[in-house]
Amino acid sequence: MTTQAHSNGLSIAEVAARTGLTAHTLRYYERDGLMLGVGRNGSGHRAYSEGDLGWITLITRLRSTGMPIREIRRYAEMVRDGSGNEEARLALLRAHRDRVRAQLEETAAHLDAIEFKVAYYAAAVGETDPDAELIAQQRRADSAAPR
Repeated sequence: MTTQAHSNGLSIAEVAARTGLTAHTLRYYERDGLMLGVGRNGSGHRAYSEGDLGWITLITRLRSTGMPIREIRRYAEMVRDGSGNEEARLALLRAHRDRVRAQLEETAAHLDAIEFKVAYYAAAVGETDPDAELIAQQRRADSAAPR
């Protein structure tokens, strides 16, 4: 889905600079169906809109949090299809959110184990670790909070 864009759209180089992605990655996103439809200027070059930048930010975040390309492609297809599939979009995003939350809980448990060891070794060498102390206070407050 290619649309005509105004000549003031952003070039692929400008979008690459603003997003930190390479032009190759941006072209891949378009080729692989992850983009919603990048416009073209009068000479046929890509002309990205601010909306395209927002979309790129979203799909970059989805990828960074582990959403598979096939799910991002499916989500993009549903958005391109328009209204009527919001429940499916919601289900897809909720499932991903649940996976990310589970990853965060697992990472927090790993961090707790590391913090415990840091505090242990800091005490062993006669130091106090301010971060470990703060985390211990937070843990005590969290465990005392009503559930």
